[in-house]
Amino acid sequence: MTAYADVAPLKTYDVLGVPVTITTPTQAAETIEGWAKDDTGRFVCIRDVASLMVINDDPAIRDLHKEAAMITPDGMPIAFVGKLRGVPVERTCGPDLIDLIARRSPASGLSHYFYGGKEGVAKSLAETFQKKYPGFRVAGYECPPFRPLTEEEDAAVVERIKASGADVVWVGISSPKQDVWMRDHYTRLPQTLIGVGAAFDFHTGAVKRAPVWMQKAMLEWAYRLSQEPKRLWRRYLVLAPRFVWKVVTTPVPQASKA
Repeated sequence: MTAYADVAPLKTYDVLGVPVTITTPTQAAETIEGWAKDDTGRFVCIRDVASLMVINDDPAIRDLHKEAAMITPDGMPIAFVGKLRGVPVERTCGPDLIDLIARRSPASGLSHYFYGGKEGVAKSLAETFQKKYPGFRVAGYECPPFRPLTEEEDAAVVERIKASGADVVWVGISSPKQDVWMRDHYTRLPQTLIGVGAAFDFHTGAVKRAPVWMQKAMLEWAYRLSQEPKRLWRRYLVLAPRFVWKVVTTPVPQASKA
C-alpha cells in the first residue's frame, strides 16, 4: 500500500485550527474518483460546526484532522468563513456529495461499500442508489452493532471491506465516532473512507431533510432542531454560538499553498 505521506496535500484554509479543504462538490468528487486509481488508504471528513467543536475540545482526538486527506465544509458557516476570506470554496456536505458521486458512478466506474446506520439501512441505501442510477456498483454493505467491536470482529470487518474490491467506503456512524473509526482504519484498507453521518438516513427517507431554501439561507440547523430537539439542542444552541464567537475573536491565518 502506498503511504499517505506520498500524496501531495490539497489547498486549505484554517478554521479554528482545522485545515478545511478549498473545494467544491464537483472538485471533491473528481479528487475522490482520481484516488480510486491507486491502492492508498485515505479518509475524508465532512465537517460541520458541531463536530468541529466536539473534536477540537477533545485532546484525545483533536489531531485526527492532520491525517485526513480531505476535510470538506459540510456546514454553511464553515464555507462562509472561507468565502469571507476570498477563497473559492463551496459547501460540500455529506448528503450532496454522496449523491453527486453516485450519479457520476455509472460513468466513473466506482464501486461502493456502505458501513453504518441502523439495521437494514446500509442495504436500503445501496438499493436506493442502484434504482436511482442504473449501473451503480455496490461492493458490499453492513450495519455494525452499537457497541465497540472485539478485535476479532474488527479484523473481520477489515477483511470483508478489503475483499469487496470497493473503491469508496461510505461511513455513517455519526461524528466524531465515524472520524475516529476512519482514522483508526485507513492505514489498514486500500480504499477512500468518507464519513457522511446522517446522509444514510436522508437518502433512505428515514429522516427528512430541510427544504433547499432553508439550506441556502443557513437555516437547516433550525429544521433539524425542530425534528430532534432532545438530541440536537446542544449541537445548535451551545456549540454553534461558541463556534461563531471563536471565529470572530480568533486571528485569521492565511490559506495554505499547495
